[in-house]
Amino acid sequence: MVAVASTLALAGCGDGNSPLPKFSVAVIGDMPYGASPTDTVEFNANPAFISAVNADSAVSMVLHTGDIHSGKEYCTQAYDQAIAQQWAAFRAPLVYTPGDNEWMDCHKKKEGGGLYNAGTTNIDYVLVSGQPASYMSGDPLANLDLVRSIFFASPGRTLGQTSMTVHTQAVEFDPAHDTDKQFVENVWFEKSGVLFATVNVPGGSNNGTFNWYGVPTMGTAQQQEVADRTGATLRWLDTVYAKAKANGDTAMVIMVQGDMWDLDGNAMAYNGTLTELKQYIDKVASLTASFGKPVLWINGDSHFYRSDNPLVKDAPCAVEVPSTTSSKSTVTTTCANSVASGVLRTITAADPFTTVQDKTNPSFVPAYNAPNFHRLVVHGNATASNTDKEYLRLTVDPSINAAVSENAFGPFSWVRVQP
Repeated sequence: MVAVASTLALAGCGDGNSPLPKFSVAVIGDMPYGASPTDTVEFNANPAFISAVNADSAVSMVLHTGDIHSGKEYCTQAYDQAIAQQWAAFRAPLVYTPGDNEWMDCHKKKEGGGLYNAGTTNIDYVLVSGQPASYMSGDPLANLDLVRSIFFASPGRTLGQTSMTVHTQAVEFDPAHDTDKQFVENVWFEKSGVLFATVNVPGGSNNGTFNWYGVPTMGTAQQQEVADRTGATLRWLDTVYAKAKANGDTAMVIMVQGDMWDLDGNAMAYNGTLTELKQYIDKVASLTASFGKPVLWINGDSHFYRSDNPLVKDAPCAVEVPSTTSSKSTVTTTCANSVASGVLRTITAADPFTTVQDKTNPSFVPAYNAPNFHRLVVHGNATASNTDKEYLRLTVDPSINAAVSENAFGPFSWVRVQP
C-alpha cells in the first residue's frame, strides 16, 4: 500500500481521567466509476477493493460520500441492488450518503434519462430494446425513493456486516415540518466524544435547480423537491450542531456528497453555479463559529483529493497530483502550484478561490474566518486512467489537538491509502 501522513500531538483525556479510545475509519466516494453504460471494469474490481479495506485492521467504520456510479452510466434498479450486494461484504459499519449520480442526475440523457425536444415539446427518453434505459425513465424522485428502499431499508441502522444504530431525521424531525421525515439518509451518531453527521447535499446542479430533462421551466415536482430538501438540510444542520453542543462533544465530522465550492467545470465562468448552495455555507459558517471546536467537513463530487479550509481566505491548501496508469501516487502539491502547472488540467477542484471569492461573481462565496473548520475532498475513482481506487484512513484521537496541516487538524489525522 502507498500512504503518507503527518501529525502533531498535544495532551488530552476523557471524562473521569480515562482517555477516550482512538479509532480509524475508511472514507471513500465517487466509486466504482465506469466510462460508459457497458463499462464494468471498476465495478468488477470493487470486491477486491472492499477486501483490502476489510484487511486494514485499524479500520472500524466505513464512510461513503456518495456517487455509486459515474455520470455516464444508467440508473437502474439492478445496478443499485448489485452495489448493495457488494457492500454487504464490508465487515465494519458502512455509513452512506446519496450522491447526485444515483438520483438527482438520473434525468440526464447520458445517465439514461432523456432530453427535452423543443420541436415536439416532448421529452425524448433514452430507450434500450424499446424500454427506458434508466429506472422510471430517470425520474429523480423515483430514483431517490429507490435508493432509500435499497440502502436505507432499516431506518436508524447502517449498512455493513456489523450494523450500527444511528439517529435519523426520519425519526428526529420537527412535526411542524412533516416532510422532513422522508430524509432517512440524514443521520448522526457519536463515537469517542465526536459527533458524526450526514446531510443530503447533492453536487453538480446548484442544489438541484438545473431543470430536469432540460425543460424550459422547472416543474412543480422539482420545485417541491428543492424546497423540501433545502428546508430539511438547514434544519438538520441546526439539529446536529445543537446536539454536539448539548452533549459536550469535542469535535464534529459532517459528510455530504456535493462540493459546495466547486464551479463544476467552469473555472473562469461567472455562471452562478453556487448561488443556491451559499445558504448552506452561510449556515455552516455561523454554526461552526458558535460551536467553537474542530469541525471536519468531508465531501466527494469533485474527485480529486484536497485538504483546505474554504472558510478562511488564503488558508493553506493541498491537492493531489493524479496517479497515472503506470504509477500510483499519493503525492500532493499546493493548490496555487497546481493551477500554475496545470496538474489537474482545468479541473475546478484545483482552486475555487480564483473566482468564488470575487465579489462580482454571481457565485460569490466570501471567506468567513472560521479557523476551527477544515475540509477534506475525497479522491474519487474517476481519473482518465480509471484504475485508481483509494481510501482515506481517518483517525480520531481525542487525546490529540493537532495544529492544522495538510494531514492533521484537532483530534483528526489522515492518510491516503491505495491498496
